[in-house]
Amino acid sequence: MYKSNDFLRQLVLVLVTAALAFPLLAEEKEAGDELIRQNLQKTLPGLEVGEIASSPVPGLYEVVVGDSVVYATADGRYLLQGSLLDLVEQKNLTEPRMNGIKAEAIAKVSEENMVIFGPKDAKHTVTVFSDIDCGYCRKLHNEMDSYNEAGIRIRYLFYPRAGVNSESYKKAVSVWCADDRNQAMTAAKLGKPVEEKDCANPVQSHMQLGENVGVTGTPALVLENGKLIPGYIPANRLTAIIEQQSNP
Repeated sequence: MYKSNDFLRQLVLVLVTAALAFPLLAEEKEAGDELIRQNLQKTLPGLEVGEIASSPVPGLYEVVVGDSVVYATADGRYLLQGSLLDLVEQKNLTEPRMNGIKAEAIAKVSEENMVIFGPKDAKHTVTVFSDIDCGYCRKLHNEMDSYNEAGIRIRYLFYPRAGVNSESYKKAVSVWCADDRNQAMTAAKLGKPVEEKDCANPVQSHMQLGENVGVTGTPALVLENGKLIPGYIPANRLTAIIEQQSNP
C-alpha cells in the first residue's frame, strides 16, 4: 500500500520527466521541419517554403509554398499538389488550410486601403473583389442595403479584369482618388461618370492579392474564414452560407 508521500514523489517525478521531454520533442520537430525544407529547396532551388506540418498520411508532410499548400515526403523527392481527401469522414483536408492562408493574406490589408459599406460592428464581414464595369458586381452593389440590413458589411477590393490601364482600371483609380470614395463607387456602379483623377492608390496591390488568393472572375466574395465564393449571391443566401460555414 502506497504512502501518500511516496505517491506524491512518484507523481512529481512523472511530471518533471514529461516536462523535460516536451522541449526535446519540439526540438526534434524543428530539426525535422528544417531537414524537409532543405531537401525541398535542394530539389527545387528558389522554392519559397513556409510552414511545415505533419499530414494525416504517414510520411507525407503539409508544406505551405507561397499562397498554396502542397504535400511532400521528408526526403524532398516526391511532391503532391492537389486536395487531400478523407474518404471515410467525407472531408477535404486541404481546403480549410487554404482558406486560412487566404484569410491571413486579406487580413494584412488595412481597412484604410478598402472601400467599405456597412457599420464596423456588423455581425459579418465579407471582402469582395469587384470590377466597376462587371454586370453582376453592379447588381451586388445595387443591393447593398439588403446586405447591410442582413448584418453583412461589405469591404471592396478593386479587381479590374481588363488589367492595368484599362478603362475599368482608370475608373477604379478615380473612385479611390475621389473626395468621397463611397459616393464615387456608387455613382460608378450606376454607370454614372466619375471625375477622372489620379493619385497614390492600392488598385494594383488589390489585383495582385486577388491573383494570389485564386480570384478568376468578379465579383469574388471572401468570407471571414477565407473561403472564396465566386459570383453574385443575394443577401439571404449569403447569410445562410456564412452561418453554415460558422457551424459546419
